[in-house]
Amino acid sequence: MLTAAKKDFITFMMSADVLRFGEFKTKSGRLTPYFVNTGNYKTGAQIAALGKFYANLIKETCSDQFEAMFGPAYKGIPLATAAAASLARDHGIDKPYFFNRKEVKDHGEGGSLVGYKPVDGDRVIIIEDVITAGTAIRETMPILTGCAKVEVPDMFISVNRCEVGQSAGKTAVMEVYDEFGIQVHPIVTVADIHEFLKEEGYDAGILARMEQYMEQYCIF
Repeated sequence: MLTAAKKDFITFMMSADVLRFGEFKTKSGRLTPYFVNTGNYKTGAQIAALGKFYANLIKETCSDQFEAMFGPAYKGIPLATAAAASLARDHGIDKPYFFNRKEVKDHGEGGSLVGYKPVDGDRVIIIEDVITAGTAIRETMPILTGCAKVEVPDMFISVNRCEVGQSAGKTAVMEVYDEFGIQVHPIVTVADIHEFLKEEGYDAGILARMEQYMEQYCIF
């Protein structure tokens, strides 16, 4: 169902030039006619609004039933930071967050993690931008499981592209659950975006290219 909150988020992404249309190559190597680039958020107002969208979904999904939030480098870092700030400010849920460096620091305290240091038994939620083929989460899990015996019950993303992963007949989101037991919660799905564009009378050529791509790669 295309709720008012979903419409607001899609409008927000488009106004920030984060949801874009054209021809782009995804991390999985697919050529896609639509792309979500969270690197295009660039103002204080935008990151504050984005954090609120994430925080609302986190509060609705798991309230305060977790110990920490993890933002994978690089795009997950501002997402986790903004979500943590909004959770504390708007919902009274003050939780620590942490993120990783791409390269391990060899001086000072060293290591690859910045911020909270997980301990055995922690429930950690992941804050990311999108899932296409599940490549990024497979890179992230060894980082988390290598730092402590943590549980990762939930992952929150901006957009679920609903695309087939490495196995025929399964989306990347399904695979993430099967492989890691992680429930993935998107603010919106590509189906929501398509429905919104149709309702708004968006460019027919873009809609046609979206439909062709979705028919080839998406599972609903």
